[in-house]
Amino acid sequence: MAPQGSGHEGPVLVKLGGSLLTRKGEVEKLRPKVLARLAEELAEGAPPRCVVLHGAGSFGHPGAARFGLARAPDPSHPAAERVRGAAIVSAEVRRLHLAVLRELVRAGLAPWSIPPASVAQNRTGALATFDSRPFAAALDRGQLPVAFGDVVPDDGWGFSILSADTIAVELARSLRASRVVFATDVPGVLEGPGGGRRTVVPIVDEVLLARLRPGEGATDVTGGIRAKLVAMLAIARGGADAGLISGLTDGAVSRAVRGEAVYGSWAHARAP
Repeated sequence: MAPQGSGHEGPVLVKLGGSLLTRKGEVEKLRPKVLARLAEELAEGAPPRCVVLHGAGSFGHPGAARFGLARAPDPSHPAAERVRGAAIVSAEVRRLHLAVLRELVRAGLAPWSIPPASVAQNRTGALATFDSRPFAAALDRGQLPVAFGDVVPDDGWGFSILSADTIAVELARSLRASRVVFATDVPGVLEGPGGGRRTVVPIVDEVLLARLRPGEGATDVTGGIRAKLVAMLAIARGGADAGLISGLTDGAVSRAVRGEAVYGSWAHARAP
């Protein structure tokens, strides 16, 4: 049974997108100035109970795609190839994770790493089990739990990808989060012609999801913008606001984690 907290107000969850922290067109290319500023904003604005998640960006997606870790194993490929691919991608993602931890420490926070592979298992590419107790325990100790999109054991495929967005949904439910902030490299969900002026859609709902074609924006192995909207709507149905905002706008993350209204696309909480 997942923990429901210990009488505290629900934590704020912050997911820092891989496209925000890294340059996805270049292999393992960090945006160090962006990461440093975001760490400072979290140190300034984050409440005492906060969880940080981050994507893999250019540290994990290329390898995950190369070894097919987001889909069923190819029978024509040796099983050992997938095993080795999982090890390679796991190491790549942890290089980014270490950089995130270092910046959070440098900003004065007390991050506590919780690798998803140690608390989660998939079944044929979908989350099957997740133990959120280490997150709740870290919060109760006054720490800042930090996790990330990871390669996890899969009892059908051997190994597969668990995205940080899926982790956010699970933690929002089990920890009864008060707010979930998805910080990305765009100011929200954009609509309009590709070559013309595009506008931010302020409200995320089922109508917007239906307008977004399956696969649209799916530029990475975790499903792109459509998968993120599915996650945000699941969080909202559980009773917490979920917002998609720009992490490239100075101060936006700091204000969002403080509970202020921030420009972006929001799925508003509904009665659970």
